[in-house]
Amino acid sequence: MARETGILADRAIAALFETGRLNSERELDRDQIQPASLDLRLGSKAFRVRASFMPGPSHLVSDKLDRLSLHVIDLSQGAVLETGCVYIVPLMESLALPAEMSASANPKSSTGRLDIFTRVITDYAQEFDKIPTGYSGPLYLEISPRTFPIVVRRGSRLSQIRFRVGQSVLGEPELLKLHESETLVASKQPNVSGGGIALSIDLTGDKDGLIGYRGKHHTAVVDVDEKDQHDIFDFWEPLYSRGRNELILDPDEFYILVSREAVHVPPDYAAEMTPFDPLVGEFRVHYAGFFDPGFGHAPAGGRGSRAVLEVRSHEVPFILEDGQIVGRLVYEHMQEKPASLYGSGLGSNYQAQGLKLSKHFRI
Repeated sequence: MARETGILADRAIAALFETGRLNSERELDRDQIQPASLDLRLGSKAFRVRASFMPGPSHLVSDKLDRLSLHVIDLSQGAVLETGCVYIVPLMESLALPAEMSASANPKSSTGRLDIFTRVITDYAQEFDKIPTGYSGPLYLEISPRTFPIVVRRGSRLSQIRFRVGQSVLGEPELLKLHESETLVASKQPNVSGGGIALSIDLTGDKDGLIGYRGKHHTAVVDVDEKDQHDIFDFWEPLYSRGRNELILDPDEFYILVSREAVHVPPDYAAEMTPFDPLVGEFRVHYAGFFDPGFGHAPAGGRGSRAVLEVRSHEVPFILEDGQIVGRLVYEHMQEKPASLYGSGLGSNYQAQGLKLSKHFRI
């Protein structure tokens, strides 16, 4: 039986299209609807803008684009988006949400692992990635590649959106109870505070001592729609433990690291990782914060799945030590169990993962 509040599952998302609450310029891709989210697709043009902006309560995004746009890029045949630049792309999907429904967006996992900074914008927005209840109108994606130049095209999927009705976040007592019955993170003494359950960093490494990767500068372009196309060592510098089990984060460098704990998202729940917590250090982890129902779930093939962390230090060098808390997972109720769980025949790229780069790189 479906709850009155919670995150919408795949069947309910499909129903939004049937009732006209969700619309798209063309037919949906076969795998566009995920267990608890919808992938958003780029439209046919990108606006190179002078700077990021917020529309504010009195303006359409198009009003700002008229003033801030430098030039327009045709995406129909694919185009390169350069590092250090900001682009605004109208998305194929648009919304006409009912009064009780809101939404939130986040980069897809592969987007975050390429250090592509993305944020969804709506007309009259006062927050990025937050779509208020009852919003009706277009969606836009701000894109800023940080480490690698990328190739995108009409239909590329860099971001995803979740829909929710009412309050669905688990409070700390409920979160602890769920952990006791389902083991949300593989920790004997879970740290639950600030509305979430803590994850720590693994800096001991694998059998070869590999603890992570640091992105290289001045590389070739990455085509966001192509899998297994690039040699890891052309884009990444492997990092190894040298016995101290610590890592100095240099400002303006991008790191791929992994959590010490395995993560479990039971089928009736969804999770999101807080991207920046000033209480644990001046760094940001995990641009792509959504964890779908079934992530790390043993019957869905996910036993032992760990969280891959996209890490940047803010302003100053920062020393990470093995076992240090780096973020928190916030869990929410689903309205109902999805028809398909993450990893269950969906071709999910990161089920049962350890330290893993994005799908674009050859293993």
